[in-house]
Amino acid sequence: MILVLIATFFGLMFLAIPVGHVLVAAASASIMMSDGLPLMIVAQQMFQQTQSFPMLALPFFILSGSLMMSGALGKKMIDFATVLVQRYRGGLTSTSVVGSAVFGGVSGSAVADATAIGGMLIPWQKQSGYPAPFCAANNAAASTIAILIPPSIPMILYSLVSDVSVSSLFYAGVLPGLMLTAAFVLVNNISARLRGFPYERKPFDWPKFRELSVQAAPALAMPIFILLFLRFGIATPTEVSVMAVLYSLAAGLFIYRDMTFKRFYDAIISAGVATGVVMLVIMASAIVGWIMTYVQMPQVFSQWALGTLKDPWLIILAMNMIMLVAGMFIDLPAAILLLGPIFVPLAKTIGLDLTQLGLVMVLNLAIGLYTPPVGTTLFISASVARTRIIETTKELFPFYLMALLILFSFSYIPALTLK
Repeated sequence: MILVLIATFFGLMFLAIPVGHVLVAAASASIMMSDGLPLMIVAQQMFQQTQSFPMLALPFFILSGSLMMSGALGKKMIDFATVLVQRYRGGLTSTSVVGSAVFGGVSGSAVADATAIGGMLIPWQKQSGYPAPFCAANNAAASTIAILIPPSIPMILYSLVSDVSVSSLFYAGVLPGLMLTAAFVLVNNISARLRGFPYERKPFDWPKFRELSVQAAPALAMPIFILLFLRFGIATPTEVSVMAVLYSLAAGLFIYRDMTFKRFYDAIISAGVATGVVMLVIMASAIVGWIMTYVQMPQVFSQWALGTLKDPWLIILAMNMIMLVAGMFIDLPAAILLLGPIFVPLAKTIGLDLTQLGLVMVLNLAIGLYTPPVGTTLFISASVARTRIIETTKELFPFYLMALLILFSFSYIPALTLK
Protein backbone atom coordinates (compact mmCIF):
# COMPACT_ATOMS: atom_id res chain seq x y z
CA MET A 1 0.00 0.00 0.00
CA ILE A 2 2.69 2.49 1.00
CA LEU A 3 4.82 1.49 -2.00
CA VAL A 4 1.95 2.35 -4.36
CA LEU A 5 1.59 5.70 -2.60
CA ILE A 6 5.31 6.55 -2.93
CA ALA A 7 5.62 5.33 -6.54
CA THR A 8 2.52 7.24 -7.68
CA PHE A 9 3.57 10.37 -5.80
CA PHE A 10 7.04 10.63 -7.32
CA GLY A 11 5.83 9.54 -10.75
CA LEU A 12 3.25 12.34 -10.90
CA MET A 13 5.66 14.87 -9.37
CA PHE A 14 8.11 14.04 -12.18
CA LEU A 15 5.35 14.98 -14.65
CA ALA A 16 5.15 18.45 -12.98
CA ILE A 17 1.55 18.00 -11.80
CA PRO A 18 0.57 20.38 -8.94
CA VAL A 19 1.37 18.84 -5.57
CA GLY A 20 -2.21 19.05 -4.27
CA HIS A 21 -3.52 16.97 -7.16
CA VAL A 22 -0.55 14.59 -6.84
CA LEU A 23 -1.37 13.89 -3.19
CA VAL A 24 -5.04 13.17 -3.91
CA ALA A 25 -4.20 10.90 -6.84
CA ALA A 26 -1.44 9.03 -4.97
CA ALA A 27 -3.63 8.49 -1.89
CA SER A 28 -6.58 7.35 -4.02
CA ALA A 29 -4.39 4.88 -5.95
CA SER A 30 -2.99 3.54 -2.68
CA ILE A 31 -6.45 2.98 -1.16
CA MET A 32 -7.78 1.33 -4.34
CA MET A 33 -4.87 -1.13 -4.27
CA SER A 34 -5.55 -2.07 -0.64
CA ASP A 35 -7.83 -4.84 0.59
CA GLY A 36 -11.09 -3.76 2.17
CA LEU A 37 -10.60 0.03 2.35
CA PRO A 38 -13.42 2.04 0.70
CA LEU A 39 -12.54 4.95 -1.58
CA MET A 40 -14.99 7.05 0.44
CA ILE A 41 -12.14 7.54 2.94
CA VAL A 42 -10.63 10.10 0.54
CA ALA A 43 -13.68 12.35 0.70
CA GLN A 44 -14.13 11.85 4.44
CA GLN A 45 -10.54 12.78 5.29
CA MET A 46 -10.49 15.78 2.95
CA PHE A 47 -13.69 17.15 4.51
CA GLN A 48 -12.68 16.37 8.10
CA GLN A 49 -9.44 18.33 7.77
CA THR A 50 -11.38 21.52 7.02
CA GLN A 51 -13.38 21.31 10.27
CA SER A 52 -10.82 23.18 12.34
CA PHE A 53 -11.50 26.53 13.97
CA PRO A 54 -7.78 27.53 14.17
CA MET A 55 -7.49 27.00 10.40
CA LEU A 56 -9.74 30.04 9.89
CA ALA A 57 -6.68 32.11 10.76
CA LEU A 58 -5.09 31.20 7.41
CA PRO A 59 -7.37 33.15 5.03
CA PHE A 60 -7.60 36.13 7.36
CA PHE A 61 -3.82 36.47 7.81
CA ILE A 62 -3.37 36.09 4.05
CA LEU A 63 -6.02 38.77 3.44
CA SER A 64 -4.48 41.19 5.94
CA GLY A 65 -1.12 40.78 4.18
CA SER A 66 -2.71 41.43 0.78
CA LEU A 67 -4.40 44.59 2.06
CA MET A 68 -1.21 45.90 3.65
CA MET A 69 1.19 45.13 0.81
CA SER A 70 -0.96 46.38 -2.07
CA GLY A 71 -1.16 50.01 -1.00
CA ALA A 72 1.07 52.97 -0.21
CA LEU A 73 2.29 51.22 2.93
CA GLY A 74 4.33 48.76 0.84
CA LYS A 75 6.30 51.62 -0.69
CA LYS A 76 6.79 53.28 2.72
CA MET A 77 8.16 50.03 4.16
CA ILE A 78 10.68 49.68 1.34
CA ASP A 79 11.72 53.32 1.76
CA PHE A 80 12.18 52.70 5.49
CA ALA A 81 14.37 49.64 4.85
CA THR A 82 16.35 51.57 2.24
CA VAL A 83 17.23 54.53 4.43
CA LEU A 84 18.17 52.13 7.24
CA VAL A 85 20.93 50.25 5.37
CA GLN A 86 21.58 52.02 2.06
CA ARG A 87 24.72 53.88 3.16
CA TYR A 88 26.57 50.68 4.14
CA ARG A 89 28.50 48.45 1.75
CA GLY A 90 26.04 46.10 0.10
CA GLY A 91 23.29 48.42 1.28
CA LEU A 92 21.16 48.22 -1.86
CA THR A 93 20.87 44.44 -1.66
CA SER A 94 20.61 44.55 2.15
CA THR A 95 17.45 46.59 1.58
CA SER A 96 15.85 43.39 0.26
CA VAL A 97 16.84 41.57 3.46
CA VAL A 98 15.56 44.22 5.87
CA GLY A 99 12.51 44.73 3.67
CA SER A 100 11.72 41.02 3.86
CA ALA A 101 11.95 41.09 7.65
CA VAL A 102 9.56 44.05 7.77
CA PHE A 103 7.21 42.59 5.15
CA GLY A 104 7.31 39.28 7.03
CA GLY A 105 5.44 40.93 9.88
CA VAL A 106 2.63 41.57 7.44
CA SER A 107 2.50 38.85 4.80
CA GLY A 108 3.75 35.62 6.43
CA SER A 109 4.48 34.29 2.94
CA ALA A 110 7.89 33.86 1.31
CA VAL A 111 6.38 33.69 -2.18
CA ALA A 112 4.51 36.98 -1.70
CA ASP A 113 7.73 38.54 -0.37
CA ALA A 114 9.86 37.30 -3.26
CA THR A 115 7.38 38.64 -5.80
CA ALA A 116 6.60 42.01 -4.21
CA ILE A 117 10.07 42.98 -2.99
CA GLY A 118 11.89 41.45 -5.95
CA GLY A 119 9.69 43.28 -8.42
CA MET A 120 10.38 46.62 -6.71
CA LEU A 121 14.07 46.30 -5.81
CA ILE A 122 15.87 43.97 -8.24
CA PRO A 123 15.57 46.31 -11.29
CA TRP A 124 16.88 49.20 -9.15
CA GLN A 125 19.77 47.09 -7.83
CA LYS A 126 20.75 46.01 -11.36
CA GLN A 127 20.69 49.61 -12.61
CA SER A 128 22.98 50.57 -9.73
CA GLY A 129 25.65 48.11 -10.87
CA TYR A 130 24.91 44.93 -8.91
CA PRO A 131 25.16 41.62 -10.85
CA ALA A 132 21.72 40.23 -11.73
CA PRO A 133 22.47 36.69 -10.42
CA PHE A 134 23.54 38.07 -7.03
CA CYS A 135 20.41 40.25 -6.81
CA ALA A 136 18.24 37.23 -7.57
CA ALA A 137 20.07 34.99 -5.09
CA ASN A 138 19.80 37.61 -2.35
CA ASN A 139 16.07 38.11 -2.95
CA ALA A 140 15.40 34.36 -3.09
CA ALA A 141 17.10 33.72 0.25
CA ALA A 142 15.93 36.88 2.04
CA SER A 143 12.26 36.32 1.20
CA THR A 144 12.21 33.20 3.39
CA ILE A 145 12.64 35.40 6.49
CA ALA A 146 8.93 36.17 6.08
CA ILE A 147 7.90 32.68 7.18
CA LEU A 148 9.66 33.05 10.53
CA ILE A 149 8.54 36.55 11.55
CA PRO A 150 4.92 36.43 12.85
CA PRO A 151 2.41 35.89 11.37
CA SER A 152 3.80 32.75 9.73
CA ILE A 153 1.57 30.57 7.55
CA PRO A 154 3.87 27.48 7.79
CA MET A 155 3.88 27.70 11.59
CA ILE A 156 0.08 27.68 11.63
CA LEU A 157 0.21 24.51 9.51
CA TYR A 158 2.76 22.92 11.84
CA SER A 159 0.53 23.66 14.83
CA LEU A 160 -2.24 21.63 13.13
CA VAL A 161 -0.12 18.46 13.07
CA SER A 162 1.71 18.91 16.37
CA ASP A 163 -0.85 20.50 18.72
CA VAL A 164 1.76 23.12 19.68
CA SER A 165 0.12 26.49 20.31
CA VAL A 166 0.38 29.04 17.51
CA SER A 167 1.38 31.73 20.00
CA SER A 168 4.42 29.68 21.16
CA LEU A 169 5.53 29.14 17.57
CA PHE A 170 5.05 32.81 16.62
CA TYR A 171 7.01 33.98 19.66
CA ALA A 172 9.80 31.46 19.01
CA GLY A 173 10.08 32.49 15.35
CA VAL A 174 11.22 36.04 16.10
CA LEU A 175 14.81 35.19 17.11
CA PRO A 176 15.70 32.98 14.10
CA GLY A 177 14.06 35.56 11.83
CA LEU A 178 16.25 38.34 13.23
CA MET A 179 19.34 36.11 13.14
CA LEU A 180 18.75 35.30 9.46
CA THR A 181 18.27 39.01 8.76
CA ALA A 182 21.60 39.88 10.40
CA ALA A 183 23.37 36.94 8.70
CA PHE A 184 22.18 37.86 5.21
CA VAL A 185 23.04 41.54 5.73
CA LEU A 186 26.55 40.35 6.71
CA VAL A 187 26.74 38.28 3.50
CA ASN A 188 25.83 41.37 1.47
CA ASN A 189 28.36 43.52 3.28
CA ILE A 190 31.25 41.05 2.89
CA SER A 191 30.35 40.33 -0.76
CA ALA A 192 30.28 44.05 -1.52
CA ARG A 193 33.72 44.56 0.04
CA LEU A 194 35.30 41.58 -1.73
CA ARG A 195 33.71 42.26 -5.13
CA GLY A 196 33.68 46.05 -5.15
CA PHE A 197 29.92 46.58 -5.37
CA PRO A 198 28.90 50.28 -5.46
CA TYR A 199 27.46 52.05 -2.43
CA GLU A 200 26.49 55.59 -1.45
CA ARG A 201 28.97 57.31 0.85
CA LYS A 202 26.65 59.77 2.52
CA PRO A 203 25.79 60.40 6.20
CA PHE A 204 22.76 58.84 7.77
CA ASP A 205 19.66 60.95 7.09
CA TRP A 206 18.07 61.17 10.55
CA PRO A 207 15.15 63.49 9.59
CA LYS A 208 14.14 61.21 6.72
CA PHE A 209 14.55 58.13 8.94
CA ARG A 210 12.24 59.61 11.60
CA GLU A 211 9.67 60.57 8.95
CA LEU A 212 9.67 57.11 7.36
CA SER A 213 9.59 55.41 10.78
CA VAL A 214 6.32 57.19 11.53
CA GLN A 215 4.91 56.37 8.08
CA ALA A 216 5.88 52.68 8.30
CA ALA A 217 4.83 52.36 11.96
CA PRO A 218 1.46 50.67 11.26
CA ALA A 219 3.23 47.78 9.49
CA LEU A 220 6.07 47.62 12.02
CA ALA A 221 3.50 47.41 14.82
CA MET A 222 1.61 44.48 13.24
CA PRO A 223 3.83 41.60 14.52
CA ILE A 224 4.11 43.27 17.94
CA PHE A 225 0.35 43.60 18.16
CA ILE A 226 -0.06 39.91 17.15
CA LEU A 227 2.51 38.65 19.68
CA LEU A 228 1.14 40.70 22.57
CA PHE A 229 -2.45 39.60 21.99
CA LEU A 230 -1.42 35.95 21.77
CA ARG A 231 1.16 36.04 24.55
CA PHE A 232 -1.21 37.48 27.15
CA GLY A 233 -4.22 35.42 26.05
CA ILE A 234 -6.25 38.44 24.96
CA ALA A 235 -7.41 36.65 21.83
CA THR A 236 -7.04 33.34 20.01
CA PRO A 237 -5.00 33.12 16.77
CA THR A 238 -8.22 33.10 14.72
CA GLU A 239 -9.55 36.17 16.51
CA VAL A 240 -6.20 37.92 16.09
CA SER A 241 -6.26 37.18 12.34
CA VAL A 242 -9.67 38.88 12.03
CA MET A 243 -8.36 41.84 14.04
CA ALA A 244 -5.38 41.99 11.65
CA VAL A 245 -7.76 42.37 8.70
CA LEU A 246 -9.67 45.15 10.46
CA TYR A 247 -6.36 46.80 11.38
CA SER A 248 -5.21 46.66 7.73
CA LEU A 249 -8.50 48.13 6.54
CA ALA A 250 -8.32 50.92 9.13
CA ALA A 251 -4.75 51.76 8.07
CA GLY A 252 -5.79 51.98 4.42
CA LEU A 253 -8.94 53.99 5.10
CA PHE A 254 -7.90 56.42 7.82
CA ILE A 255 -4.08 56.64 7.89
CA TYR A 256 -2.94 56.31 4.27
CA ARG A 257 -6.39 56.95 2.73
CA ASP A 258 -5.58 54.88 -0.34
CA MET A 259 -8.10 52.08 0.18
CA THR A 260 -10.46 51.82 -2.78
CA PHE A 261 -13.18 49.33 -3.56
CA LYS A 262 -11.09 47.93 -6.45
CA ARG A 263 -8.05 47.43 -4.21
CA PHE A 264 -10.21 45.76 -1.55
CA TYR A 265 -11.81 43.51 -4.19
CA ASP A 266 -8.42 42.59 -5.70
CA ALA A 267 -7.04 41.76 -2.24
CA ILE A 268 -9.98 39.45 -1.51
CA ILE A 269 -9.56 37.66 -4.85
CA SER A 270 -5.79 37.31 -4.30
CA ALA A 271 -6.27 36.01 -0.75
CA GLY A 272 -9.00 33.63 -1.91
CA VAL A 273 -6.80 32.11 -4.60
CA ALA A 274 -3.85 31.76 -2.21
CA THR A 275 -6.07 30.19 0.45
CA GLY A 276 -7.53 27.77 -2.08
CA VAL A 277 -4.08 26.56 -3.08
CA VAL A 278 -3.01 26.04 0.53
CA MET A 279 -6.32 24.40 1.51
CA LEU A 280 -6.10 21.89 -1.34
CA VAL A 281 -2.67 20.84 -0.09
CA ILE A 282 -3.93 20.63 3.50
CA MET A 283 -6.95 18.52 2.53
CA ALA A 284 -4.90 16.24 0.28
CA SER A 285 -2.20 15.82 2.92
CA ALA A 286 -4.86 14.66 5.39
CA ILE A 287 -5.51 11.57 3.26
CA VAL A 288 -1.80 10.74 3.00
CA GLY A 289 -1.43 11.33 6.73
CA TRP A 290 -4.31 8.93 7.45
CA ILE A 291 -2.70 6.26 5.25
CA MET A 292 0.66 6.67 7.03
CA THR A 293 -1.11 6.31 10.38
CA TYR A 294 -3.02 3.27 9.11
CA VAL A 295 0.20 1.47 8.11
CA GLN A 296 1.89 2.72 11.34
CA MET A 297 4.68 4.51 9.49
CA PRO A 298 5.47 6.94 12.39
CA GLN A 299 5.97 4.01 14.78
CA VAL A 300 8.02 2.04 12.25
CA PHE A 301 10.23 5.06 11.52
CA SER A 302 10.69 5.78 15.24
CA GLN A 303 11.70 2.19 15.95
CA TRP A 304 14.16 2.20 13.05
CA ALA A 305 15.71 5.53 14.08
CA LEU A 306 16.03 4.52 17.75
CA GLY A 307 17.38 1.08 16.91
CA THR A 308 19.82 2.17 14.18
CA LEU A 309 20.98 5.68 15.10
CA LYS A 310 20.40 5.44 18.89
CA ASP A 311 21.98 8.81 19.89
CA PRO A 312 19.54 11.77 19.88
CA TRP A 313 22.06 14.04 18.12
CA LEU A 314 22.34 11.56 15.25
CA ILE A 315 18.56 11.25 15.02
CA ILE A 316 18.24 15.06 14.87
CA LEU A 317 20.90 15.13 12.16
CA ALA A 318 19.01 12.47 10.16
CA MET A 319 15.76 14.43 10.53
CA ASN A 320 17.52 17.55 9.25
CA MET A 321 18.92 15.70 6.25
CA ILE A 322 15.51 14.24 5.37
CA MET A 323 13.85 17.65 5.63
CA LEU A 324 16.55 19.36 3.56
CA VAL A 325 16.13 16.80 0.77
CA ALA A 326 12.32 16.87 1.00
CA GLY A 327 12.34 20.66 0.77
CA MET A 328 14.19 20.45 -2.55
CA PHE A 329 11.31 18.55 -4.16
CA ILE A 330 8.10 19.18 -2.19
CA ASP A 331 6.28 22.46 -1.55
CA LEU A 332 6.70 23.76 2.00
CA PRO A 333 3.06 23.36 3.17
CA ALA A 334 2.88 19.78 1.89
CA ALA A 335 6.25 18.90 3.42
CA ILE A 336 5.18 20.16 6.86
CA LEU A 337 1.90 18.29 6.73
CA LEU A 338 3.53 15.06 5.53
CA LEU A 339 6.67 15.02 7.68
CA GLY A 340 5.10 16.49 10.83
CA PRO A 341 3.09 13.38 11.80
CA ILE A 342 6.25 11.25 11.35
CA PHE A 343 8.71 13.47 13.24
CA VAL A 344 6.48 14.65 16.12
CA PRO A 345 6.25 11.19 17.81
CA LEU A 346 9.97 10.66 17.29
CA ALA A 347 10.77 14.06 18.81
CA LYS A 348 8.71 13.19 21.89
CA THR A 349 10.61 9.91 22.24
CA ILE A 350 14.08 11.53 22.18
CA GLY A 351 13.03 14.51 24.31
CA LEU A 352 13.18 17.14 21.55
CA ASP A 353 10.90 20.06 22.36
CA LEU A 354 8.06 20.27 19.81
CA THR A 355 8.34 24.04 19.48
CA GLN A 356 12.04 23.58 18.73
CA LEU A 357 11.14 20.92 16.15
CA GLY A 358 8.72 23.37 14.53
CA LEU A 359 11.43 26.00 14.15
CA VAL A 360 13.89 23.44 12.79
CA MET A 361 11.30 22.18 10.32
CA VAL A 362 10.43 25.65 9.03
CA LEU A 363 14.13 26.62 8.77
CA ASN A 364 14.91 23.42 6.87
CA LEU A 365 12.06 23.74 4.43
CA ALA A 366 12.73 27.47 3.98
CA ILE A 367 16.15 26.56 2.59
CA GLY A 368 14.35 24.28 0.14
CA LEU A 369 12.46 27.30 -1.23
CA TYR A 370 15.67 28.60 -2.82
CA THR A 371 17.28 25.25 -3.62
CA PRO A 372 16.96 23.58 -7.07
CA PRO A 373 15.25 21.73 -8.63
CA VAL A 374 11.91 22.99 -7.20
CA GLY A 375 12.88 26.23 -5.47
CA THR A 376 9.86 28.54 -5.61
CA THR A 377 11.53 31.78 -4.49
CA LEU A 378 14.60 30.88 -6.58
CA PHE A 379 12.55 30.64 -9.77
CA ILE A 380 10.56 33.81 -8.98
CA SER A 381 13.71 35.84 -8.24
CA ALA A 382 15.62 34.55 -11.27
CA SER A 383 12.64 35.38 -13.47
CA VAL A 384 12.38 38.94 -12.12
CA ALA A 385 16.16 39.47 -12.50
CA ARG A 386 16.11 37.81 -15.95
CA THR A 387 19.03 35.57 -15.16
CA ARG A 388 19.69 31.84 -15.43
CA ILE A 389 18.94 29.47 -12.53
CA ILE A 390 22.46 27.98 -12.58
CA GLU A 391 24.07 31.44 -12.31
CA THR A 392 21.76 32.39 -9.44
CA THR A 393 22.43 29.11 -7.62
CA LYS A 394 26.20 29.75 -7.70
CA GLU A 395 25.63 33.07 -5.91
CA LEU A 396 23.58 31.36 -3.21
CA PHE A 397 26.43 29.44 -1.53
CA PRO A 398 27.22 32.07 1.17
CA PHE A 399 23.49 32.34 1.92
CA TYR A 400 23.27 28.54 2.24
CA LEU A 401 26.24 28.57 4.63
CA MET A 402 24.68 31.17 6.95
CA ALA A 403 21.26 29.51 6.87
CA LEU A 404 22.75 26.09 7.71
CA LEU A 405 24.75 27.54 10.61
CA ILE A 406 21.59 29.04 12.08
CA LEU A 407 19.64 25.83 11.37
CA PHE A 408 22.09 23.62 13.25
CA SER A 409 22.31 26.15 16.09
CA PHE A 410 18.57 25.85 16.67
CA SER A 411 18.73 22.07 16.19
CA TYR A 412 21.23 21.53 19.00
CA ILE A 413 20.87 24.54 21.35
CA PRO A 414 17.42 24.34 23.02
CA ALA A 415 17.99 27.63 24.87
CA LEU A 416 17.64 29.52 21.57
CA THR A 417 14.00 28.43 21.27
CA LEU A 418 12.07 31.16 23.05
CA LYS A 419 8.57 30.26 24.25
